[in-house]
Amino acid sequence: MSLPSLLIPFRLQPPSPRLPDGYRLLENPSLTSEALNPLLCQSGETARSSACWQAVLARSSWHFGVLRESDAALVGFVRITSDLALNANLWDLCADEGDAAQQEIYAALVGAALTRLRRELSGCSISLAAAPAALQALESHGFVIDPGGIRAMGLPLR
Repeated sequence: MSLPSLLIPFRLQPPSPRLPDGYRLLENPSLTSEALNPLLCQSGETARSSACWQAVLARSSWHFGVLRESDAALVGFVRITSDLALNANLWDLCADEGDAAQQEIYAALVGAALTRLRRELSGCSISLAAAPAALQALESHGFVIDPGGIRAMGLPLR
């Protein structure tokens, strides 16, 4: 005797944003520091060594990249960490500032991350830090800046 499966929706979610033709969203692609660092630096962060990127990707639950098919360039990235119970964090959300589809890239990355989080870790709270260019995409997915007056603080460990 098998039990019927019961699906409990996490929340209503908007349809997943579509990337323009010529772009492809990849889950857990193999990436190098040479591909990731230019995007990271455009978002105001500092470049990381290859060893550092290997470590953060290995410790991430998963990550997404957006490739522009015409030149196989990485034009967007986000990685997700979680304690697999209560908290999830989006890290290194970035999109090529020179790409005409930057806002669509941000929207697709955030949409993909939230879709997977809702499916696999629906009880987690989600936090992130992002560049100002990502705010439009984040707000379209329901993120609120400083909800209830909460101010986050971070300390870079060097």
